[in-house]
Amino acid sequence: MKNVGLISAIIYTSVSVIASGLFLLATLSGKYTVIERAGGAAWVFLLSMIILMPLVTPMVKKRLQG
Repeated sequence: MKNVGLISAIIYTSVSVIASGLFLLATLSGKYTVIERAGGAAWVFLLSMIILMPLVTPMVKKRLQG
């Protein structure tokens, strides 16, 4: 049961990084500055972490309990 936090953190951090990367890819074709793109990616990452943290942890805990 000790690994629930670590596994959850790996999952929601990975998903947040992917979402942030997708945001960067989506803004490649627009006329956005580097600062705008970096700021947007940071917001996507941060908000994804906030949203996913309380969702992923109980799912992992339930899955590991069997």
